[in-house]
Amino acid sequence: MKFTIGFEMEDSLKLQRMWREIFTSHQWTEGKFTSLFEEKWEKYCGIPSVAFSGWSGAAAASLDYFGLKGKTVLCPSNTFMATPLSIIKAGARVEFVDCGKDDLCIDPEDLKEKIEIHRPEAVFLVHIGGHISFHVEKIAEMCKKRKIILLEDCAHAHGAIWKNKRAGTWGDAGIYSFYATKTITTGEGGMLVSQNRGLIEFARKYRNYGKPDYKVEGSNFRMSEFTAAIGCVQVDRLDDIVAWKKNYAERVLNKRFPRRVRFPKGMTSGFYKYIVFDPIENSTGKVYDTPCHFLLRRKEKLPGCEWIAKNHWCVPIYYKGIEK
Repeated sequence: MKFTIGFEMEDSLKLQRMWREIFTSHQWTEGKFTSLFEEKWEKYCGIPSVAFSGWSGAAAASLDYFGLKGKTVLCPSNTFMATPLSIIKAGARVEFVDCGKDDLCIDPEDLKEKIEIHRPEAVFLVHIGGHISFHVEKIAEMCKKRKIILLEDCAHAHGAIWKNKRAGTWGDAGIYSFYATKTITTGEGGMLVSQNRGLIEFARKYRNYGKPDYKVEGSNFRMSEFTAAIGCVQVDRLDDIVAWKKNYAERVLNKRFPRRVRFPKGMTSGFYKYIVFDPIENSTGKVYDTPCHFLLRRKEKLPGCEWIAKNHWCVPIYYKGIEK
């Protein structure tokens, strides 16, 4: 199947008009289209949103705002290294949690045990493969009861919905990525979403060195106006892209792959990946083939994560790719 970015060529004229407006305005950052992208994402997710130059800046702002330096943060090992590295770079200690074979996300039973052992200040829940963690409600309730900060890594979860809620709306903050391979992309970019107005105000300053009063010790994580304009176009296409992938999965792939990740009734995946538990010849690889605790040379045993790394594969499901 031919790789295809989820971008309709007829949208290029709309984008070119936006870019001409940016050129004419002479304001290439902190302008109209960054605000418009945030407004569109807020409407889509249902909660306030702040655009960043990448996932990492949004994660750094969240970790800093909640004062996690020197504290313990629990993190799944079945994730991209960006997640534990953001914790380490924030000066916090990362401890790993095992993942379940049903959804590839945090195992709530192991999380419960690790909370008792490590007494964390925060938990980083990662939504893997395009769907929302099957146990997000249980995990959110567990964290709320124990007054633990819940951060959601939503890098894969564009377009996913469950019980009328989007990824990032169960926790204290959600962090999206718009990297080049994502369901919708701006090439590079990220978005922080949160119900916490204090965090939203902090994040707006954090991404711009703490301006205007410099009370926030931030850095340069601004999104350019050109990037934001791409985001505006892409958000308008997100439902179309997810609907196409969902239709293709139901019409073609589900018949071929009975041993796959099966979603709870009522959950819609954004289908960033189509994950199966049988080796296939034309696999696009694995979501992650090496657990993070291996990469960081940690000695703990996480059998679920280790099983997942060995026993899952991804079937091509690129938007409007060539069917085979």
